[in-house]
Amino acid sequence: MDVRGINRVYFVGIGGIGMSALARFFLAQGTVVNGYDRTVTALTTKLGGEGMGIHYTDDLALLDKEAQLVIYTPAIPKNHAELNWYKDNNYPVYKRSDVLQWITERLFSVTVAGTHGKTTISTMIAYLLRETGYGCNAFLGGISVNYQSNYWSSANDTAVIEADEYDRSFLKLYPDIAVLTAIDPDHLDIYGTAEEMEAAFIQYTQNIKAGGTLLVKHGLHRGADLKGPKTVTYSLQNDAADIYSANMVQRQGGYTFDVVAPGWEIIDVHLNIGGMHNVENMVAAIAVTQMLGIDAGKVKEAVAGFKGIRRRFEYIIKTDKVVYIDDYAHHPEELSALIRSAKHLFPGRRCVVAFQPHLFSRTRDFADGFAHSLDMADEVLLLDIYPARELPMEGVTTKMITERMANKVNTILSKEGLLEYVKQAPLDLFITAGAGDIDKLVGPIKEILESK
Repeated sequence: MDVRGINRVYFVGIGGIGMSALARFFLAQGTVVNGYDRTVTALTTKLGGEGMGIHYTDDLALLDKEAQLVIYTPAIPKNHAELNWYKDNNYPVYKRSDVLQWITERLFSVTVAGTHGKTTISTMIAYLLRETGYGCNAFLGGISVNYQSNYWSSANDTAVIEADEYDRSFLKLYPDIAVLTAIDPDHLDIYGTAEEMEAAFIQYTQNIKAGGTLLVKHGLHRGADLKGPKTVTYSLQNDAADIYSANMVQRQGGYTFDVVAPGWEIIDVHLNIGGMHNVENMVAAIAVTQMLGIDAGKVKEAVAGFKGIRRRFEYIIKTDKVVYIDDYAHHPEELSALIRSAKHLFPGRRCVVAFQPHLFSRTRDFADGFAHSLDMADEVLLLDIYPARELPMEGVTTKMITERMANKVNTILSKEGLLEYVKQAPLDLFITAGAGDIDKLVGPIKEILESK
């Protein structure tokens, strides 16, 4: 389908981070955009302010009967009245991934997949392309701090797309450059087994267009099975990879490093956000810019201005007295990288982590991993599981994690209890983490810490 010919579009689940990027894409084309979402959020409020019609009740009287295209997210329940009305009345109804497929077929596309890092790398790539003047259409799964958006457009027929493995959505994409960051087990509620998930990532690499490139993290499990028309590897510091960083120095909560590759290198790159994993992420992003032939000097200048992604190792407060970091981490490997990086950047401080588990199935599947990761902190505060799309599972609670922890300095708190803790406790390195609604506490926590 040619998405440029659509005059009216309706979104069922418009407030999702991926859905809202598509909604902004259509709005930028002059399309009338309307939609439904379950709850009012800061993002849906902003979308409404940009000119979209949004309501929050599943009500047939409120849907757009003139819509030429209906787009929905797989997170919408099967009994959703509006979605079923559109299906029953033979409207063109498609998933978000279908629309992204049409975009990748039409544009030169860079897609970023993997169980960790895909939001950060896709945002870094899109930011570098925009800041260097190359230009791109960005469809991201996070909010860029530089632009306060998850979408931007360009006259250049290049798209940068975060490729989501949930519901196998990423298998509909046909990239020219495919980035793959990690294939650790996740979404086992969808895939069933780690092997089935790995098979999906292998299939993702087989969708690369003829003459395209796979940029894959060096040393991945099943790496020999991941084959693009051309394959290039990247790494944080392993010189066995094709592209890697060298001479890394920590400075003021960020890093200076060189990027080394066959035939080129960029010296003294300054990245002003925290987390060594973000150096590796930037190595991958810089690699893409060089595949596109962008001037290295412009790239280096742009990197220094990158402010990060909201909720990805985001500094909420960074002073001599207290550092407060908020992060979306919701998988054991992500938690490990987050805590390890924070302790490395701020040695000698007492690291307190507040974590909200996301999904009953993920908590059940990775309770041991969460416990092991959280053991790295000096003290751990845990909220109840955020259910998202799931119903409760018998016996699956936050206590599954605390029972497995070696570090017994841990407490299960309510949200109100967490705010009370922040008021009372002396904190010099504090982290909130999770993919649920713990982010709603960030503002109140910041106010309490600043008032202290």
